Amino acid sequence: MPARHPVRWLMTDERQGERLWTALDRVPRGAGVIFRHYRTPPAERRALYERVRRVARRRGLVLVVAGAATLPGAAGVHARRGRGVVTWPAHDRREALAGVRAGADVVLVSPVFATRSHPGAPALGLWRAAVIARGLPVTVIALGGMDAWRWRRVAALGFDGYAAIDAWSR
Repeated sequence: MPARHPVRWLMTDERQGERLWTALDRVPRGAGVIFRHYRTPPAERRALYERVRRVARRRGLVLVVAGAATLPGAAGVHARRGRGVVTWPAHDRREALAGVRAGADVVLVSPVFATRSHPGAPALGLWRAAVIARGLPVTVIALGGMDAWRWRRVAALGFDGYAAIDAWSR
């Protein structure tokens, strides 16, 4: 099934600091951005979101918001039902199918490889990740330790694209 949604994604988080702006400049035009920043205080999070939204609009990026807060101008939501593009995390096949049932347009299978954002957490590895992704009727994205080089290793395993944090700001 050809992907109808972005196949390159940037996941934001507090660890990025000022590297967030480099990452937003490096993702390809038309890519997706999942704005997280869960631990940022609400007023500061809204201000940061507005800055990210302006960059996303200028660069033609699809901006999705994670968390319970509804923020204006978002093209969708992450990890919950909602309007627009719905992205969904999946760490196993059950979560992937739950996402599909919940109306997800994009399922992010993770962590495929070890990742700095979750040190010490076990990675799925290529084959377990491929089993989760196999045959899903939505856009399937590999997440976790991903970059362009690793993407070449997983591209033929049922994934439509990849998401990353650090890879876009290196």
